[in-house]
Amino acid sequence: MNSFRQQVADVIGVLNEIGFDLGTYHISVWGALRIVIVMLLVIVAAQLIGKLARRTFRRLTSLDRTQQLLGEKIATIVVWGISILVGIDVLGISLTALTVFSGAFGLAIGFGLQKTFGNLIAGIILLMDRSIKPGDVIAVNDGKGNSFGEVKKIGIRAVSVTTRDNREYLIPNENLMTSQVENWSYSSREVAINIPVGVAYGSDLEQVEKLMLDAVAGVPRVLSFPSPGVLLSAFGPSSIDMTIVVWIDDPEGGVGNVRSDILKAVWRLFRDHGVQIPFPQQDLNLKDSEGLRMLVEALRGEGSPHSPPSPRT
Repeated sequence: MNSFRQQVADVIGVLNEIGFDLGTYHISVWGALRIVIVMLLVIVAAQLIGKLARRTFRRLTSLDRTQQLLGEKIATIVVWGISILVGIDVLGISLTALTVFSGAFGLAIGFGLQKTFGNLIAGIILLMDRSIKPGDVIAVNDGKGNSFGEVKKIGIRAVSVTTRDNREYLIPNENLMTSQVENWSYSSREVAINIPVGVAYGSDLEQVEKLMLDAVAGVPRVLSFPSPGVLLSAFGPSSIDMTIVVWIDDPEGGVGNVRSDILKAVWRLFRDHGVQIPFPQQDLNLKDSEGLRMLVEALRGEGSPHSPPSPRT
């Protein structure tokens, strides 16, 4: 055993001699290897301890998912901070020696990681005030308009939002802190859906309303309370405009499919009971004039089968 230790010491001595002096510091191959080994050990230890801390928070059933995420983030920051300090101490680096570079280095780090630290703090604040949490349904601007998606994860840098067509958006935490956000499930998961339907003039509105409510009653995701309703919205150019108002409590399941099911049920009931859904139409009124009468006479002459042929010259 002693001979093995002696051999290791000899190898370290040889590696330590390979290098060069820079002022009062001696830079050697062993010094570089020692830094690499310590850094690897610090990273591995921080990841293992951080994973253990995250598993511990996930097993605390007394905390909800938002509190668990907040605890995991704080634990991760603390573990990495302590690991870095332990690594510096193992390497024998004096913190006072770093004060020479603290001014310029700190300024560069501040500018380079400004957005990163801003997003980190914003993510912690979002979890603390619970304004946005995993499972919430929020509106997302996809470039063509506002879509909606479910918050899957609040990370260190960004929030992951997945829409109904399985597209995933990564929104920086800071953006959600500084801009207006439409959260469909912040204080309540109940969401209203307005469905416009037009019926022909002359329709029995009481019958129309009853048929619409019957159509809504057959859709499973529609809540019975708050109760569905039918409103007369306007007298349109070609139809009487009605609006069906229904409520759901699972917006992450989508609203387009609920609207489609209701409209298909309305279509079937209207067809079975003779209620007409009008299409846009216009009335054309022609004023009597000499030119109009000449045009009519010319059209009649061209369309008559007994009209005599024109004489040849």
